[in-house]
Amino acid sequence: MNSAQVDAYLHRIGAARPQEPTSRALRELHLHHLRTVPFENLSVHLGEEIALEEERLLEKVIGRERGGFCYELNGAFGALLAALGYEVELLAARVYDDEGRPGIPYDHLALRVRTVEGETWLADVGFGAHSHYPLRYAERREQADPGGVFRVAEAGPDAAGVRGGPAGAGDLDVIRNGRPQYRLEARPRVLGDFVTGAWWHRTSPMSHFTQSLVCSRVTEDGGRITLSGRVLKTTAGDGERETRELETDEEVLTVYRERFGIELDRVPAVRVAPTG
Repeated sequence: MNSAQVDAYLHRIGAARPQEPTSRALRELHLHHLRTVPFENLSVHLGEEIALEEERLLEKVIGRERGGFCYELNGAFGALLAALGYEVELLAARVYDDEGRPGIPYDHLALRVRTVEGETWLADVGFGAHSHYPLRYAERREQADPGGVFRVAEAGPDAAGVRGGPAGAGDLDVIRNGRPQYRLEARPRVLGDFVTGAWWHRTSPMSHFTQSLVCSRVTEDGGRITLSGRVLKTTAGDGERETRELETDEEVLTVYRERFGIELDRVPAVRVAPTG
């Protein structure tokens, strides 16, 4: 990632270039990213290719001013952080479902980031509703965040009350408001390791990404705005919620453009995933 791409990325998220790769700067970059680059799966339903290659990810986020899902968002954000001098490692995770069962291998991509002060953080701008700031990787007590109360716990066969399999050495469970979100492996990976997981989520009828449309970001007041198909949901920073059904294609395209910065020439529709 060259200097011009770094400048363009920082302009995209409305952040200044940090003088040093500090923890404070990481927190600011993380929040700016969540506010400006949406978590979205529109490519799945627009029939667009999803390529886990750094240049392709940067072209999508910077050049096309789009968002993406975890592999794309954390892949691109990790490249930015590395270019700014942070030590970045890609980590694989398996996301827990509503019944506490872990998903497929390489289900999710998160980032372990070390700063110039020697602090280690878990950064994740690709999970949808999650922490607004990075979490302290080595901290085992609760961590308060605008997105909830989080805990990074040592994983075990029944860690946090979930029915997961045996944990690998150093594996962690990331818990939000008392509920496990995902099991995180400690072993560093490379972007290419996640290709199969991304393919599964893009094509499998069992993937929630093929079953629904989502476009979501954190708002400036600490709330969240989400467009699910034609349903627009906004949650203010004080918790007040509003839900509105959009009637026309023009309304949908206007929301994508004005609220998420995404310019589309047609309204995406859920594509039926192949079953065989």
